[in-house]
Amino acid sequence: MPKTTTVQIYNDGADDLLSAESFPDRVSLLPSEHGAPQSGSRIRVMWGQELLADVLDGRYRAVICGVNDSDNSHGVIAQIVSLLTTSQWSPQAVTSYAKMFQESVQVHAAHDREPYILKYDLDSVLVLALLRPRGRDYFTVGDLSRGFRTINKMLQGRADRRPVCSVSFLGAMSNKLVTDDQHTEEPSFETVVQTMHDAGFRGDVYPSPAMWHYAHVGVFPSYPFPKGIDRMRAGSS
Repeated sequence: MPKTTTVQIYNDGADDLLSAESFPDRVSLLPSEHGAPQSGSRIRVMWGQELLADVLDGRYRAVICGVNDSDNSHGVIAQIVSLLTTSQWSPQAVTSYAKMFQESVQVHAAHDREPYILKYDLDSVLVLALLRPRGRDYFTVGDLSRGFRTINKMLQGRADRRPVCSVSFLGAMSNKLVTDDQHTEEPSFETVVQTMHDAGFRGDVYPSPAMWHYAHVGVFPSYPFPKGIDRMRAGSS
């Protein structure tokens, strides 16, 4: 029989006070598959971390999120520019720049594939923002794939733009993500990180706040997920 070890997490008996069942907002974090580490092979999922706090602490040199040309007051990019005192950008200026770029594209490059990636230099961090396609109030998974392929090219060979993180684009208030033009429901988180991974992205991803309400579903701290999931889906244990 394996030897059991009692591990105490908190001091002064707080382990008994912090029973997980007492907190409705939580996740059930499962260990990843153990094996020889491979550089540049995974996306790290930042369960339990706050994106804005980590950006303010200087943990990232680049942040990926969405932007639109009408109203970004409820978006992550507005929160970032408002919190960074070194930035000369404002939420209104962010939107104005996106609108100006969008109008210029319609004149000079109307047939290019969207979405475009706008760069907002906030001095302490660079925001790489996927510009929501004109005439739509959402991104599709196809937009996400094309956008992250462009972003991957912008990150290659640029040590000054790493480490990098991204929002999950799920649960967004300003720039909703849907499966496609015919299926306007949100995709799964697995679809999102798979799309980012297939496009070459290997940074960190922050789950949406809504994902903290599913403690009954086990989650993993990185992608690709363990191969055992596919075996379980195929009907084997």
